[in-house]
Amino acid sequence: MATGYLVGTGHSPYAALDLAAVFHHTGFGTASVIGYPPPWPLALGLIYRGTYALWQNLVVYNLALKLPVIAANVGLAYLVAAVLDNLGAGRAAARKAWVLLLLNPFLIYVGAAWGQIDAIVAVLALAALVLLSARRPAAAALMLALAVCFKPIAAPIVLVALVYLAGRSPRRALGYAAVFVAGAFAFYVAPFLVFGWDASPLRQLNAHFVMSGTMSFMTVVRLLRDPLLMQGHWWLLGLAWIPALLVAVVALRHGVGELDDLVRKSAALVLVFYLTRTWLAEPNVVLLLPLVLILTSLGELDRRAFTAIWLIPLAFTLFNASPLQLLFVTWPGAMATSLAVVARYGDVTLVVRAVLVIAWQVVGWGIVVACFRKKPAAAGQPARAPGVAADGVVPWS
Repeated sequence: MATGYLVGTGHSPYAALDLAAVFHHTGFGTASVIGYPPPWPLALGLIYRGTYALWQNLVVYNLALKLPVIAANVGLAYLVAAVLDNLGAGRAAARKAWVLLLLNPFLIYVGAAWGQIDAIVAVLALAALVLLSARRPAAAALMLALAVCFKPIAAPIVLVALVYLAGRSPRRALGYAAVFVAGAFAFYVAPFLVFGWDASPLRQLNAHFVMSGTMSFMTVVRLLRDPLLMQGHWWLLGLAWIPALLVAVVALRHGVGELDDLVRKSAALVLVFYLTRTWLAEPNVVLLLPLVLILTSLGELDRRAFTAIWLIPLAFTLFNASPLQLLFVTWPGAMATSLAVVARYGDVTLVVRAVLVIAWQVVGWGIVVACFRKKPAAAGQPARAPGVAADGVVPWS
């Protein structure tokens, strides 16, 4: 809400200001800056100009900020259903997946209630995979660049796309990389130049390497020792995802098949990235939901995989942050009340969160192994997804 005001009134969203006097609400007394790249702050500025700038109503403004996320949730359900229908899963499986995403408690909580934008990243990333399989690499690269510039959590999918194209034409892979870099420049760097914003966030990327906690394995480490008090070069653990992803890319040396294999390998690499990071916010898991649901609906993963992939982070976030905080607009004291509860039962909730993280690691690595264990196509037959013609063209209706 503060970011929308800053962008909508010509300020930088990366400069901290106390806006309590602007919104006449105690919740804005603490100055803070947004941690997302420019596309979402720009969207927030437009929403501010179309709502709060016209009618000074915080409830309406709060709702309007969540409408793009809700729209992304709905669009994700329809896109997954279309993908399954075209992959030959059948109308019944497609409709079931549609319902599972529309009514998923985790998606509703982190999207409609919390307003986290991971569903936007998920729908853009899945659309990029569809475009790539439909032989539209330039459009796919731009779509994925936009997804990464909303939140960098979709970055591992770039590696899958490059391996997919390199196995068919190294020249196409280079072209894809060039378009992706150009898109990333346009969506990420250009707004700083056009609007004259402070570019210091571009020089603070190391924060992503030293942060620790939430659903990462560092929560288990906290049972024994506070990571902030660890001596030496413990922060190097924040770089563990880099060699982990390199190993995962080597595992793709036999190439990547058509759309179902693109989805499978994307799910694997995103999970490797998530499982080896020292920081993993619960809403980030939303990116995995459509990928795992597609694979589950096609019978390539156990049906319990999809349930576990959303139920564990939902349980974790309920113990990690009180739902009362979501009521801060109509109940200003909700934040203080929730923080008091967390302080009182902090040790108990830490144990519960650690147990959930262990379960998450077991489930996650199990899915990674299952995604890489898929048998290759028979000799002499090119790997292609159900519903893909022999010439490799996806018959999208």
